[in-house]
Amino acid sequence: MPDPLLTINNLRIEATIYAPGEKPRDAMIVDDVSLTLEKGKVLGLIGESGAGKSTIGLSALAYGRGGIRLTGGTITLNGREIRLADAATLRSLRGREVTYVAQSAAAAFNPAKKLMEQVTEATLHHGLVSKSEAEARAVELFRTLSLPDPETFGDRYPHQVSGGQLQRAMTAMALCPHPDLVIFDEPTTALDVTTQIDVLAAIKSAITRTGVAAMYITHDLAVVAQVSDDIMVLRNGQMVECGSVQRIIEDPREEYTQALISVRRIDHKEKKPTDTPLMTVENISARYGAMGVDVLSDVSVELYPGQTLALVGESGSGKSTMARVITGLLPPRVGQITFDGKPLPGALKDRSREELRQLQMIYQMADVAMNPRQTVATIIGRPLEFYFGLRGRERDKRVQELLDAIELGEGFADRYPAELSGGQKQRVCIARALAAKPKMIICDEVTSALDPLVADGILKLLLNLQAREGVAYLFITHDIATVRAIADSIAVMYQGKVQRYGVKSTVLAPPFDDYTDLLLSSVPEMELGWLERVLEHRKMESAGN
Repeated sequence: MPDPLLTINNLRIEATIYAPGEKPRDAMIVDDVSLTLEKGKVLGLIGESGAGKSTIGLSALAYGRGGIRLTGGTITLNGREIRLADAATLRSLRGREVTYVAQSAAAAFNPAKKLMEQVTEATLHHGLVSKSEAEARAVELFRTLSLPDPETFGDRYPHQVSGGQLQRAMTAMALCPHPDLVIFDEPTTALDVTTQIDVLAAIKSAITRTGVAAMYITHDLAVVAQVSDDIMVLRNGQMVECGSVQRIIEDPREEYTQALISVRRIDHKEKKPTDTPLMTVENISARYGAMGVDVLSDVSVELYPGQTLALVGESGSGKSTMARVITGLLPPRVGQITFDGKPLPGALKDRSREELRQLQMIYQMADVAMNPRQTVATIIGRPLEFYFGLRGRERDKRVQELLDAIELGEGFADRYPAELSGGQKQRVCIARALAAKPKMIICDEVTSALDPLVADGILKLLLNLQAREGVAYLFITHDIATVRAIADSIAVMYQGKVQRYGVKSTVLAPPFDDYTDLLLSSVPEMELGWLERVLEHRKMESAGN
């Protein structure tokens, strides 16, 4: 057996927690985790938010962000212990022996510098090669990562490339110094499924060609199974189990791992449309500003009472713009929306309080959708006061009923958003929407930022509430697994137009148009070799055309 590149033994990581109204206290973030990684191998770290995945990944650089402290154990990289290494040693290895690919490339790049300057920065900083050699390396990596016009790609600024291209540029930046180890921290989580496939394939190709070792951090087991040799499952800062990809996928031994593999298997039976739609969107076209081109073009869909219409498509397809039109934030240029049998004014300012009450919205990022200085009771109670004039005990009683409905119960009314988990925050946002007793709720990517198990719980909650309250959902997502789990009808959007529309059983059944086929085939499956089969299928189709 070759000597391991990285060995972590009995790692302990702690942080100081500052909670409102409480004294600071120390908390264990990672507790007694050990792992070994050989050269040229990929270890997948998987688990829910707070499991310690990113914290363990960053420990390979002997780094703890946000006041996190590496308090115990050993971290051995290339034969030397680095947990207690001095600052000069750490500066030498970071960006040279170990590099890092962040989840959001858009936030990680400097918008004022060209890509080539940023991609080669670490390589030049460590004096590994000359500027011309570093740029030659970068161009070759651009080519390996299938970026357009590799020779001139580096001349662009970050805002001049797509999100998927920027994520691959960050991978090129991490590989340019020829490191021994790369930490990939959720590099495809924020991408559409079609873009995710391209980035995933590019990352796997780059790892294979360069022979670099990698940690691949994600909460999506289907994704990590396509690039890893081994998988470590984490929960609450501890290892649940570890083994080869095949063993974890085909023979998971722990209950938590089994739950990760079986997630998103909700059996939602498609409901037939009733006679009269709740909302009718007729020939809507819309654009931002007086000039320019339409971002929505001749869109027509219907949503029936107590049912779910899923708007699905990649970023830029017009899904969220459609939500803005329906809510009155972006009046349509042409077309008409009919709601509950009456024409709905195009502009928000022209709508009555009753029209506002009947149509509510749940946003993608619960963190920024709630005032951090308000308690849960205040957040949920606001629509109760605004629409129904409830005050005092009557309002508090209704707040508790709503908390019970979203399965949070006692003890949450006086908490602040910072004291809630991601799934709990999203449940509070659902309760706030339900407080208005709406007939329709727009759910804008409400599970995309959540872990699979948490997202699964949110979807089940939404379906239970729909069955009990009779509310209709317009569900905006790019996740086909979510669509299968919750939708009754589907509108596939592409470049501002409805590409395919109908009940779920019809839309998800062949024959498909080219775009719908691409969208459906890009959803990662929990199968070994799935990525290679998809790429080979695309290659054959391309050759046939």
